Amino acid sequence: MLAAPCLTAAEATLVEPTWLDVRHLAIGPGPHTHKLVHFTDVHHKGDCKYLKSVVETINSFNPDYVCFTGDILEDAKFLNEALEIMSGIRAPMFGVPGNHDYWSRVPFAPIQECFSATGGEWLLNGSREMAGGKINFVGTICLFPWQPVPPTKPGAKNILLTHYPADVKRVGDRQFDLMLAGHSHGGQVRIPLYGALVLPSGVGKYDLGLFETPAGPLYVNPGIGYIGDYDIRFNCRPEITVIEV
Repeated sequence: MLAAPCLTAAEATLVEPTWLDVRHLAIGPGPHTHKLVHFTDVHHKGDCKYLKSVVETINSFNPDYVCFTGDILEDAKFLNEALEIMSGIRAPMFGVPGNHDYWSRVPFAPIQECFSATGGEWLLNGSREMAGGKINFVGTICLFPWQPVPPTKPGAKNILLTHYPADVKRVGDRQFDLMLAGHSHGGQVRIPLYGALVLPSGVGKYDLGLFETPAGPLYVNPGIGYIGDYDIRFNCRPEITVIEV
C-alpha cells in the first residue's frame, strides 16, 4: 500500500508521457477507401528523439493523408526544430492552428511551407479537395469563432479539422463524414471510473475518444505532448490514431 503511490507517480512521470499508443478506427459503413493518421498537440519543447519516433510511427502505417489539429509548440524558439522533424512525414499533411500556436506568436508562413511541401496544407478557415474530389479537408481557426466554417462538398468525404472539440457546435446544419479535434489532452490525468481531473475550456463534453454529434462523428485525440512545465500522464497515453474512411 505504501509503495502504490510511488509506483503510480513513477508511471505517470517516467513511463506514460512518451509511451505512444496507436488506436485504429473505421468510420462509416464503407467501403473504406482512404487511410488517415491523426495526431495533435505536439507542444514541442526540444525532445527531438521523441518527436522523431512519432513521425516514424506515423510513416510506418503508410497513410494516404495525415491530419494535425493544432498546437505545434508553446515557445517560438522551438518552431524550426519542430518543423524540420515534422517535414519527415511522408504523406500529404493537413493541419490547423491551435491556441498555443497563436499565443506563441510564431509566423505561419514557415508552417504553411512545411505542410505544403508534403503535398498538404495549413488550413486557415479553408478547404482543399484531394483524390480527384473524393476527399475534402476543411479546417477552422479556433480563436475566431465568428468566422463561418467553410462549406462541405457534395459527393465527397468531408473531413473537418478543428482544434477545440466544442467548435463542432458551430458548424450549423453541415454534415461531415468525420471531424477531428485535439486541445483536451484527454485531461492528461484520468482517474478510473471518474475521468479527467482537469480540462481546458473549449472542450465541453467532448473530452476524449469517439462521439456521435448532430454534425457527424467526432474523434478527440489525447495529443502527443503536454501543457506547461510538468510532463505528467496517467491512464491517458499519448496517441496517434489510424482511421479508415
